[in-house]
Amino acid sequence: MKTIKFLTLTALFIGFTSCSSDDDNSTPLLEIETQTISNLQATQSADYSTNPATITGDYIKFSFETGATTTGDNWDIAFRGSTILVNGGTATADDQPERTGNASVYLATGTLAEISTVNETSLAQDDATNGLAITTGSGNGWYNYDSTTHIISPIAGKVIVVKTNNGMYAKLEILSYYKDTDTASDSQYYTFNYVYNPNEGVTTF
Repeated sequence: MKTIKFLTLTALFIGFTSCSSDDDNSTPLLEIETQTISNLQATQSADYSTNPATITGDYIKFSFETGATTTGDNWDIAFRGSTILVNGGTATADDQPERTGNASVYLATGTLAEISTVNETSLAQDDATNGLAITTGSGNGWYNYDSTTHIISPIAGKVIVVKTNNGMYAKLEILSYYKDTDTASDSQYYTFNYVYNPNEGVTTF
């Protein structure tokens, strides 16, 4: 009888240990990625002989998952001139790429290091009625425009937070709008730092 009790207790102990081990075998989190993109060219042209002016040029699509530009549907944000689109919602002009994803964005106030958590209630998409999620115009979104020098400067302390088309999260800080970060050089060249969290459902950086 004592032997049977001993065997029963041993079996229960082994089973409990096995269950505990299974619970501890959670998938480890992937490493958060930090990158700098330099001189991403997003040139547009303007014909001021028409009213309003006719703006042309390709939107340059960027994927945080690959850390590079893309011509496919896996883009998260897209650049042309000082305009930034998100791959979610609906186009606000006929020459914009189709929104094939469910990405969304918002502008946060703080340094890149300080923005450590995503505020999901602030996320928004481009909308044909309400306009772009990242608004354009001096002082309205990510930049200021000096009408005397004609220089576009990123607003200090403005960070773009992105929910990507594949449901992950990223944040970016635009450092310069000029080639080689030189305001005396060509404009419409983006240099920015970004942080990408490749872990699904994790809203912290």
